[in-house]
Amino acid sequence: MTPNGPGSRWSRRRVLTLGLAPVAVLACAGAGGAELISRGVLPGRSLLEELDGTCSVPAPPLDFAPPGPSADGTFYSAARRRTVGYTIAYPPGHRRGDELPLVVMLHGYGGNHANALAGMSPAQAVALKSGGRPGSAMARPPMALVTVDGGGGYWNPHPGDDPMAMVVHEMIPRCRHLGLGRPPHRVAVMGISMGGYGALLLAERYPAVFAAVAAVSPAVWTSYPQARQANPGAFASAAAFAADDVITHAAALGRRPVRIASGHDDPFYPGVQALARALPAGAVVAFGPGCHDGSFFVAQEPPSLAFLASHLA
Repeated sequence: MTPNGPGSRWSRRRVLTLGLAPVAVLACAGAGGAELISRGVLPGRSLLEELDGTCSVPAPPLDFAPPGPSADGTFYSAARRRTVGYTIAYPPGHRRGDELPLVVMLHGYGGNHANALAGMSPAQAVALKSGGRPGSAMARPPMALVTVDGGGGYWNPHPGDDPMAMVVHEMIPRCRHLGLGRPPHRVAVMGISMGGYGALLLAERYPAVFAAVAAVSPAVWTSYPQARQANPGAFASAAAFAADDVITHAAALGRRPVRIASGHDDPFYPGVQALARALPAGAVVAFGPGCHDGSFFVAQEPPSLAFLASHLA
């Protein structure tokens, strides 16, 4: 990718151009994208409906080691005032009781803990071989992964429902009780679409908790009127948007490892561009062909997980 010009702030960041060729058929949008489109929440809906698939990317062939164990459960969340479900997945060769680094994976709009990842289960995500490509060696450092129900409120606090507090004060302590993410092992956060926004928000708000963050196609808006027009339930008020604007508060990430990825034809791309310009030096920004759909999500999950693993080792 070419920087925006001499003196551009892009020169302070590592910007990747994704070498992904378009295909002729529009891929399934997957958790996050499909729900946003169907409800009219995704900006540029009419444009997406007119596309014939020329912005989709081919799903990469993925190679998994035999998956480790995973466990589903529920608990009553005082922060969310309801019962939530979760899944904890262990990498190959590990089991309950092992102490490991932890990735918290946040689902997209309309999703839940069962479909937080596109095209793979939590157990498969932590069983991906290095690079995710067939024939690759299993060189990735082991880490556990947890998904949890966050609702449709964009992972930020709403009256009577605080999914952010649920993650930090309820879900992570449960995992640490099992030895996952317990110091000296670290915790990272990742998300897709709405979950990508939530991952960035959590990393900004809780720098002492999260050691690294990765966001695939983060659903970010640049103003409250824009957000309210697209999804009135995303933020409780203009003040809530200002408090939880991940672009405005990007400096709070400090020197924390950050990776974001977005397709050129993603309706959120302008907001992600603004976010990329605001990120601290050293952030990895991956822009290339693609929409806000499952094909792009699947293509970006392996490098995002590998990025987090490298910083949790």
